[in-house]
Parts: sequence; C-alpha cells; structure tokens
Amino acid sequence: MNRRKEELERIRDLPDHELDQALIRVQDELFRLKMGHATNQVENPLLIREKRREIARVQTIISSRKLGKEVQAQGSEQ
Repeated sequence: MNRRKEELERIRDLPDHELDQALIRVQDELFRLKMGHATNQVENPLLIREKRREIARVQTIISSRKLGKEVQAQGSEQ
C-alpha cells in the first residue's frame, strides 16, 4: 500500500476528538511552515502543499462523519 493510503487509513481510524486535535496540530504546522517560508528558512516548500492537503483530508473526514456518511473504523481498536 502506498504512503497516502496508509495515512488516510490512520486518519480514518482516529476518534472524533483526536481528529479535532489532529486538525489543530496540522494547521499549526502549516502556519509555522508558511512563516518559515516567508523568512527563507524552509528547505522544502512542497511541505506546505502536503500540509494543506492533510488539512483537507482531515476536514473531509470530519464533515462526512457529521453528515453520517462515514463512521470510525473498528478494525484497529484494542
């Protein structure tokens, strides 16, 4: 399985409260990357694109759960 699908499965396995925390964390990382990019401290500016897409993935999962189209996966619970 490729890295993107594994990341998507990992995000889908998170409970709702952890999804909210993940969204806040990734938004903070994006902010820091943008600030670093503005001061020429970011070595790889493509990380900004990756963080934006990760935010979109998390927001998509949150909204589909609110609409009832998706539920938390039960496979990885212990």
